[in-house]
Amino acid sequence: MMDLQTLQQDLSAQITGAADITALEALRVHTLGKKGIITEQLKSLGGMDEAARKTTGAAINELKSHITAALDARRAELQRAEMSARLAHEQMDVTLPPRAVADGRVHPISQTIEEIIQIFAQMGFCLADGPNIDDDFHNFGALNFPDDHPAREMHDTFYLPSAPDGRKMLLRTHTSTVQVRTMQNQKPPIRIITCGRTYRSDYDMTHTPMFHQCEGLMIDKATHMGHLKGCLQDFLRAFFNVDDLPIRLRPSFFPFVEPGAEVDIGCSRRDGELKIGNYGDWLEILGCGMVHPNVLMACGIDPNEYQGFAFGMGIERLAMLKYGIPDLRTFFEGDARWLKHYGFGLHDQPNVAVGLV
Repeated sequence: MMDLQTLQQDLSAQITGAADITALEALRVHTLGKKGIITEQLKSLGGMDEAARKTTGAAINELKSHITAALDARRAELQRAEMSARLAHEQMDVTLPPRAVADGRVHPISQTIEEIIQIFAQMGFCLADGPNIDDDFHNFGALNFPDDHPAREMHDTFYLPSAPDGRKMLLRTHTSTVQVRTMQNQKPPIRIITCGRTYRSDYDMTHTPMFHQCEGLMIDKATHMGHLKGCLQDFLRAFFNVDDLPIRLRPSFFPFVEPGAEVDIGCSRRDGELKIGNYGDWLEILGCGMVHPNVLMACGIDPNEYQGFAFGMGIERLAMLKYGIPDLRTFFEGDARWLKHYGFGLHDQPNVAVGLV
């Protein structure tokens, strides 16, 4: 059995003299590892009588505690010294001109949203926003969805635990919740657009669980379908930079509008290439219609006095069509090479501000 006091003094001196973390770690293994000095001392207790084992065991455990504390203290001291040396070495003079670095890129979604906002701002629309987590009333009930509508099912909607007051909570499946909140809190006339994230349980080449929508709402006493068509035509021509871009409205059903319509734009699919313009073919682009009287009543607006239109479109879809992006999923994969190819320079402006990007 070694002299534990002498061993403690010797080990403490070695710990104090450890020059770096690597040397200290080697000393820890030499001392407390499976075959370390102190570990071997503990193994020797089995050959002692009970009285000696009790006394010696307590002394060895005390030595072990002391050495462990010394190792921890020295490690913290070395780490502080290492960090100080690193900070001194890596300091930067922020008054110097910047070094040549790769330019950051604006994501196509961010660029497309800015373009949409710019165009509708020129038409007098204000930008509105709302929560991503909402309740069943704002997402479905106020929008005239029947209780048995398929969109309410779990395979389409991400439901969350109920609120303390019992309201059924969910991740909004469309930005129409912002329209509802606006109509509840603002008296007509109303003219807003909203852009934001929406969530649905779907994932393939043209669908992702999270995507972005833009929706517009116009409420007053005189707005009709002709105004809706003119508004969308002006927007789509400005967005795609095609002055003679034709559009057509096809009857369609949505619970929250009556009448409802799908909007198509002119295109060409010749030789397997999709091209936007007046080429004789058609491509569906968005949905729209006159706000249903039930929606107006649910939001506290008298449908006998007011009417208006609403429309909604997928922002990723607009970006894919305008900038030739083939796969929706790549928007969210975080590939820097993709962003370098499809992204925009920091000073690129929406096309309605300075012309073609």
